[in-house]
Amino acid sequence: MLLRLYVKNYAIINELEIFFSDNLNVITGETGAGKSILLGALSLILGQRADLDILPDTKHKAVIEGMFRLPEGEEVRRFFQQYELDQETETIIRREINPSGKSRAFINDTPVNLQQLSQLSVLLVDLHQQFDTLQLNRADFQLEVLDALAENKPLLKRYREVFRAYSNQQKALDVLREQNERNTRESDYDQFLFDELEEAALKEDELEILEKERMALTHSEELKSGLSAAVDLLEEQESALVPTLRRLEGLLKDIAGFHGALPELLKRIQSSGIELQDIASELSHCNDNASFDEERISFISERLDTGYKLLKKHGVQTTSDLLAVHDTLQKKLDQVQHADEALALLEKQRDASLKEVKTLAAQLTAGRKGQLPSFIKKTNTLLASVGMPNAHIGVDMKQGALHPGGQDEVTFLFDANKSGNFQPLRKVASGGELSRLMLCIKSLVARSVSLPTLIFDEIDSGISGEAARQVAGIMQALAQTHQVICITHQPQIAGKANTHFQVYKEDKKGHIHTGIRILTQEERIQTIARMLSGDKPGQAALANARELMES
Repeated sequence: MLLRLYVKNYAIINELEIFFSDNLNVITGETGAGKSILLGALSLILGQRADLDILPDTKHKAVIEGMFRLPEGEEVRRFFQQYELDQETETIIRREINPSGKSRAFINDTPVNLQQLSQLSVLLVDLHQQFDTLQLNRADFQLEVLDALAENKPLLKRYREVFRAYSNQQKALDVLREQNERNTRESDYDQFLFDELEEAALKEDELEILEKERMALTHSEELKSGLSAAVDLLEEQESALVPTLRRLEGLLKDIAGFHGALPELLKRIQSSGIELQDIASELSHCNDNASFDEERISFISERLDTGYKLLKKHGVQTTSDLLAVHDTLQKKLDQVQHADEALALLEKQRDASLKEVKTLAAQLTAGRKGQLPSFIKKTNTLLASVGMPNAHIGVDMKQGALHPGGQDEVTFLFDANKSGNFQPLRKVASGGELSRLMLCIKSLVARSVSLPTLIFDEIDSGISGEAARQVAGIMQALAQTHQVICITHQPQIAGKANTHFQVYKEDKKGHIHTGIRILTQEERIQTIARMLSGDKPGQAALANARELMES
């Protein structure tokens, strides 16, 4: 619901603010006073593109701001969640157009783009203009009309849940089939690669360990020579470290009692001697085992050669990488082996969902078909009442492919002159006919569909008398459960208003500006009387105006 509209520096509007009522808001005024300019400003916060020509003062930006009371519903909640916007019961949408041409939009002070603005506006405002066909020609809207009359909402919700599951299963099945076909084509080569790795039978870190061992074996002579020299320095030479330490130990033992620090130093020398003796023993052991083993070197070289070829072939660096490749190949080969089982299981799930989808689609079709005679009859009756006695609507309904709305393809048909030649609306209905037809249809489904604020811009053009009275009655009925904003020249419609706004022009310091105000009861009588008879209404016109307001 639109609670407030604020406009500044837009076309011939300097600055104005409007507070709308919950029911029927009627806007009247002389031609050119700026009624449609208000809707032009409103359209900017509904996502339409801006034109720099709307800036009367190019030194200042245009600002249009609307405050809406959000309707309850899943679509609104999902919109705010999808774009991570703060959802507040009273939401403010603002649009700013700078003199440079740059446009900015905000929802509750968070910047948004025009696409997001348009998405939200569809949930908030339904704007009808005389030559704007709007959604009446859209197949999904035509289905929505029949579903509303058939009270299909719970059934349609369940259908869409199952249809979504069926669609996801079908997509998964297509992906699995494509993957299996690809794996099957590659399986022979994958098997060859897998067999190579199986035959190599590499163990974790094997290549790295063998490389270190080969390094030691190929340098065994240098290693043995170095180890022998080290053992000699520690034990074998006359000045070797171990015997020298033993002699030092004996010397200190003889004098340890003569100085308080010597016992501790003696212990450290003894400890060092034991450590050096242990090192000499281990070096001697390494020396004894260090030998050139040509057979072992040959085995290691062959093993490493096999491993390095596999590393290069698979473009990896380590034994662990090769083992990971081995596991991946095994999984792919297993998938090929068990592909039929996985496909069969997914096909079974898909078929079960498809069966339920078709059952629910058939129930939707039955409900829609059941409403067709009543819908056509009631719509044609309303068309006659709003000044289109020769116009008739028809509905072409046939089955097509499954889609998110069922299996029905619905086309609203129109015959304006009782010719019996029904054609799709988009081909034969004029703007005025479409507008009145939309009014008739929405009056039928208003209680069943969560319609947003309804705005009508002079859709009553070309009618008068009884037809205008009937249009006024339809709008008044709609306003019982919906907010309706109507720009009109018809006194019959103005008489039904809960709130009557007058748009006017005023001269301020040589500049013409548009203003708007709410009329009092007496001002309404005078305004409606002028709409009936001209600038100077007589007593009959005033009485007629009162009658229109009271009826």
